[in-house]
Amino acid sequence: MTPVKPSLAQHILWRIEALAYDGVTGLARLFPIDGVSDFGAWLFKGLGPMTSTHQVVLTNLRIAFPEASEAEIQHLALESWAETGRVALEFPILDKIIADSSRVELVNGDRLAEIAREGQAVVFISGHFSSMEIMPAAIVHAGVNCHITYRAMNNPYVDASFRRSRFRYGVRLFAPKGGESARELIRALGRGECAALMNDQKFNGGVAAPLFGITCYTAPGPSSFALRYGIPLQPMSVQRTHKARFKVVVHDPIQLQNTGDRNADIAAGVGKVNSFIEDRVRARPAEWFWVHKRWPNELYKKPKA
Repeated sequence: MTPVKPSLAQHILWRIEALAYDGVTGLARLFPIDGVSDFGAWLFKGLGPMTSTHQVVLTNLRIAFPEASEAEIQHLALESWAETGRVALEFPILDKIIADSSRVELVNGDRLAEIAREGQAVVFISGHFSSMEIMPAAIVHAGVNCHITYRAMNNPYVDASFRRSRFRYGVRLFAPKGGESARELIRALGRGECAALMNDQKFNGGVAAPLFGITCYTAPGPSSFALRYGIPLQPMSVQRTHKARFKVVVHDPIQLQNTGDRNADIAAGVGKVNSFIEDRVRARPAEWFWVHKRWPNELYKKPKA
């Protein structure tokens, strides 16, 4: 099927959106780092609960923490909006954050150094934890040759601005998600290079596996790649310590078992990935990206009166 060419009106709208994004970026870069982060927290904590997405956040929190009181759920929702606001406004100034060595602590950095030094191929996995974009910067700055996946934005002009922002803090390798991305990652892993993927969002057609006790669909890609090349999954996460200060944690690698039953082995790998995600979320619940519909759609439908 031939792709539909965007109309002139669509291009104009995209240009306006890109100008607005670039304006916010330019403004953010004029102010102190912590001030920008604090403003994002204040703004989103005020506006987030007024949006329809707030109901998604509340539903997700109730699914994940059924034992929590309604007051606890409401408090977590507000804290998660504050975190989302910090992340959103920190992105345009991440290069400034990363350049300040006092703001980013690398935990178990020896593992990254080992991967770089020995030229090991691994599949990095993580989730949307706090300012998650700090992780690819840590990987690249450690000297690891890694293909970083990302979801290209619908607006190509804003997407180009996002790429430029990433270039400022050293991330150069991109593999937009899709069929061509999978082929490129397979070629890269075959050359002994690394790949990095987020693995905590809904993936229709993926592998059914439990997350917080509810079956949901998860992308099989990381586990499939790791099994195909006999290499480990290498989990990482980001933790906010105070305002725009962070820990980047390199966790113990996950070794997958190859029994010869490919489907069962991939499913087991996906289960381990979901367990890792769940453990990180339980430890720091306010810092996960709660605004996406992670579980089956029917759980988000309002009950009929």
